[in-house]
Amino acid sequence: MLKITKTEGLARRGEFKTVHGTVQTPAFMNVATAAAIKGGLSAYDLADINCQVMLCNTYHLLVRPGDEVVKQMGGLHKFTGWQGPILTDSGGFQVFSLAKLRNIREEGVTFQCHVDGRKIFMGPEESMQIQSNLGSTIAMAFDECVENPAEHAYAKRSTELTTRWLHRCKAKMAELNSMDGTINKNQLLFGINQGCTYPDLRVEHMKEIAELDLPGYAIGGLAVGEPAEVMYEILDCTLPHAPSDRPRYLMGVGTPVNILEGVRRGIDIFDCVMPSRNARHGHLFTSNGIINIINAKYTTDDSPVDDRCNCPTCKNYSRAYLRHLIKAGEMLGFRLCVMHNLYFYNNLLQEIRNALDTGTFEEYYKNNVEILGRRI
Repeated sequence: MLKITKTEGLARRGEFKTVHGTVQTPAFMNVATAAAIKGGLSAYDLADINCQVMLCNTYHLLVRPGDEVVKQMGGLHKFTGWQGPILTDSGGFQVFSLAKLRNIREEGVTFQCHVDGRKIFMGPEESMQIQSNLGSTIAMAFDECVENPAEHAYAKRSTELTTRWLHRCKAKMAELNSMDGTINKNQLLFGINQGCTYPDLRVEHMKEIAELDLPGYAIGGLAVGEPAEVMYEILDCTLPHAPSDRPRYLMGVGTPVNILEGVRRGIDIFDCVMPSRNARHGHLFTSNGIINIINAKYTTDDSPVDDRCNCPTCKNYSRAYLRHLIKAGEMLGFRLCVMHNLYFYNNLLQEIRNALDTGTFEEYYKNNVEILGRRI
C-alpha cells in the first residue's frame, strides 16, 4: 500500500513500506543487472550516494551464477551487502530481446541462452521460483514483451496471455511465500500493464489487472523507440485506471526530462540503465544540461562536473582529470562518472520530492524541464 502524503495536480508524494525499508516516492531505482552496478560501484557506494532501491535482473542471475547459488548464499541482500529494498524484474524482457530461437506457448517460453546456447524454459511459475530464490523485496510478473510497433490483433492476444500469466504468477507467489525455506516470505508481486501504443488495449488491460489487488503496478513496453509524446499519451490514458493507493512504476524510463514528465502524470517509481551506461561513455548529467566529458574543451578545465553537485566525484575531481581517465580507459574514470550520474538522478528525485512537499513542483518542473534535456 502506498501512503500518499501530498499531491500537486496528478503528481504524488508518498511512502511505500516494505520488509526491507520504506521507499520515499517518487523514486529512482538503480540498475544492478548482475547484482552490481556496471562501472565498479558496490552496494556500499550506493548507500553513500543516497540510492533507495537496487534493481537486479532475473534472467542474467539465472544464467550466472544461478538462482540456486544465490539462494545458497542467503539471497541477494546477503550476497551483495545491500540492505535496502531490491526489485527483480521477471526476465521477460531479456528473454524476448536477448534470447535466440525463442518459442512462445501458453505454458511459457523456451529459448536458447544468449551466453552459452543452452536451452532454457521459463514461464510464470519458473520466474516466480527464481525470484523467490533471489529473495528480492519486489518480484515482477512474467509478461510477454511485444515488439513496438506491433499489429493491434497480435498486441491484443499478447496482453490476454500476459493477464493469464499474471494469475499464475500470483498463485505461485502465494504458494512460495507460505513455504519453509523461502528467504523472503513477504515478497511482493507487481503486475505489468502492456498493450503497445494502443490506448484501448492499455486501458482494458489496466482495468483487468487492477482487479487482482496487487501491491503495485508497472507500465511496461514503453521507451522502446516510440516518440516521447506517444509514451506520455499512453500514460495519460492508462494511469487514471491504475489503483490510486498502489505504487505506479514506469519501466525502463528514462531521461531526467522523462522523469519530470512521468511524475507530473502520476508515476511513482522509475528505473533506467541510462545514467550508468551514458556515464561509461563520458556523457554526464548536470543541473545545466548534458556534457560530453571527452570533448577537447575540458582538457584543462579544473572545475567540477557540476558546481551545484555534492557527489564524491564533484567534490574531489576536475573535469580535466575525468576526461583524462576516460580517454585513457582507466576504470577509475568509469567509476567516478557512474557515481556522479547516479548521484545526480537520486538527487533529482530528492529535489522533486522536496518540491512536492512544499507545493512547488509545477514551478520546479517549468524551471527545469528544458534545461535538463539540453546538450552543452
